[in-house]
Amino acid sequence: MGSDFHTIPIIDINGYLEKIDDPVMVDDKELQDVVRQLDKACKEAGFFYVKNHGIPDSLVKGVKDVTRTFFNLPYEDKLKIKLTAQSGYRGYQRVGENITKGKPDMHEAIDSLKCDKNMAQCYREMKPGEYGSLGQSLEGSNLWPCYPPNFKVLMEEYIYLLRDLSRKIMRGIALALGGPPDAFEREKAGDPFWVMRLIGYPISSDISEIQHTDTGCGAHTDYGLLTLVNQDVEINALQVQNKNGEWISAPPIPDTFVCNIGDMLKIWSNGLYESTLHRVINNSSKYRVSVAFFYEPNFDASVEPFEFCKQKTRGIAKFDKVVYGEHLVNKVLNNFVY
Repeated sequence: MGSDFHTIPIIDINGYLEKIDDPVMVDDKELQDVVRQLDKACKEAGFFYVKNHGIPDSLVKGVKDVTRTFFNLPYEDKLKIKLTAQSGYRGYQRVGENITKGKPDMHEAIDSLKCDKNMAQCYREMKPGEYGSLGQSLEGSNLWPCYPPNFKVLMEEYIYLLRDLSRKIMRGIALALGGPPDAFEREKAGDPFWVMRLIGYPISSDISEIQHTDTGCGAHTDYGLLTLVNQDVEINALQVQNKNGEWISAPPIPDTFVCNIGDMLKIWSNGLYESTLHRVINNSSKYRVSVAFFYEPNFDASVEPFEFCKQKTRGIAKFDKVVYGEHLVNKVLNNFVY
């Protein structure tokens, strides 16, 4: 629904993580307190931080370090894993190749599946024919750089742990909406089409005058379920828009992930939760690294308002059914230029 929030809540999920998979603990006071906080955050801001999330700090820091190392390589080396249509839109994308609302973003990336700024992106790998013609354009394996040598191992461990953390957060969100804890599992997101973006935002003065815009990543909403962002320390660049149109800072907070909900959750919740506009502007004197993990529905999931959410909105479905894979492919094919 959105509000005129001016700060983004911090939610301690330590005890919650230990209990959320135990059916006996659904009514536990500590767990229910976290569920209430998730509900409030999703209704009022669409953004929240989680702390005591259980992901080792060494791993959180390690993925940012290898990302920075990759982006520091000579341009010719980064092009060895260049993102193309033939690669299933996986690989390296240079500054200005990612487009938001018709304007180039000032970042580079590696995409698996998706790329931004100086960015590397990784998607859940898709076998040929797995989803028929629906998934054909995104079929392929992730392109991993040879250097740093520990890049792939580190990222795969990180993805494994972030998938489980995201699943557990979504269980709390399901309870907050009034459904069973596993509402987003099985045919909904039991086999999530996760996406990871490794993004680099150059110092403004390092961007050529021909390419230059003020925005590292233009204002947008995310189009999946839940996003967990591992931000560079001491660089304040992420901004979130409140109901009044004001841009609220979402600064990096040590030992937390900043999380936000996406368009598919907006549909499943029948508008009880809104995906929130956000953008990135790097005005610092330092190169900024961000590692964003997108927890998505199953690729072939049919997304339409839950009955238990429609009951809270006079029984009326506010959104038509969409197939997540069709939605994703449309977004991907319109967000890249070559």
